[in-house]
Amino acid sequence: MRKLTYYAILEPSTEGSYGIYWPDFPGCTSHCDDLHHANRMATEALGFHIYEMEQDGDALPNPTFPPFDDTPDGAIIMPVTIFPDIIKNDLDNRAVKTNITLPLWLKEWAGTEGINLSQTLQTTLKEMYNNA
Repeated sequence: MRKLTYYAILEPSTEGSYGIYWPDFPGCTSHCDDLHHANRMATEALGFHIYEMEQDGDALPNPTFPPFDDTPDGAIIMPVTIFPDIIKNDLDNRAVKTNITLPLWLKEWAGTEGINLSQTLQTTLKEMYNNA
């Protein structure tokens, strides 16, 4: 299982909050209300960012190690570790809403029969996928 660690910079903001960014990933940012939530917010942001990069076929940069030349005064440098394969599995298998169009009579019949349309469609599509 892949394990990636990159260093985030936590820059103090107002009232004890922090802006979070990565020297290796321009444009990947997050925010936390306090240091207690910093790791959760940083892990989530980095995980989503790397997932999207891999979906787009972009190469991941090699991690840069501190010290960083342009670290602001009072900032905290924090290692952030993610497991991209777990994140990919979670995101690829999350439930999403989608609209479908059915004749009214069919929807009403399914309702009277207690048929769960989402479950039926999902089961049918999985069977079709496995037989393709």
